[in-house]
Amino acid sequence: MHWLTFPIASPALPATWLIATGASPANLAERSALRRETARRIIAAQLGLPIEAIAIGHDERGRPLLAQPAGAGLHLSLATRAGVVALALAQHPVGVDVERVEPLATPPLAALHPQEWKALLALPEPERPLAFAQIWAAKEAYVKALGTGFARAPESFAVTFASRETFNVSDPERSARCLGTSRIMKNGGQESLAAAIVVLG
Repeated sequence: MHWLTFPIASPALPATWLIATGASPANLAERSALRRETARRIIAAQLGLPIEAIAIGHDERGRPLLAQPAGAGLHLSLATRAGVVALALAQHPVGVDVERVEPLATPPLAALHPQEWKALLALPEPERPLAFAQIWAAKEAYVKALGTGFARAPESFAVTFASRETFNVSDPERSARCLGTSRIMKNGGQESLAAAIVVLG
C-alpha cells in the first residue's frame, strides 16, 4: 500500500492520497465538488492524461467510478473531512475514509460490534477518541468497498487492529477475512485525523 500526500503519481497500486486542501467546504455540494476536482487532478497525474480527459461518475448505489477514460480497469473511493480529500485507487473494489479525532466526544458504543466496544473500553480513557476514529474510518472504508455504505449495519461486522497501521475485518457474511491499512495524520498541525483503506479481492 502506498500513502501519498501530494498529487503525484504512485509507483504502484493500490494507493491512497491524503491531500490537505486548506479548503473549508460549507455544505455537501461544496464537499462533493472539492472531492471530485481533487480526484480528477490526481487521477490525471497517475494516468499521464490531461485533467479534461478524466470524468468521475457514480454507479446505481452512488459509489464513485471512473467514467472517463473508459476501460481503465480502476476502482476508486473518495472521502473528505476537515478540508482533507482522500482518494484510493486500486485494481479491485476499494474503500477509503477519513475521520476527525474528537477528544471530547463520547464514542457511540451501540454502533460498534461487541468485540470493538470491549476493546475500546479496555483502553485508558484518553486513548479512546483516537481508537474510535480509527475503528470508524476502517468500518466506513469497508462498507464503501462493499458498495453498500451503512445500509449495512456497522455493528454487524468487527474491526480488529493488528497494529497501529493494519487491521482485519471479520464479517459473518463473507468467508474470507479482509485486511486493511490505517494512517494517522495532522491537518495543518491542528487536528488529528484517522484514515483507512480496504481493498477487496
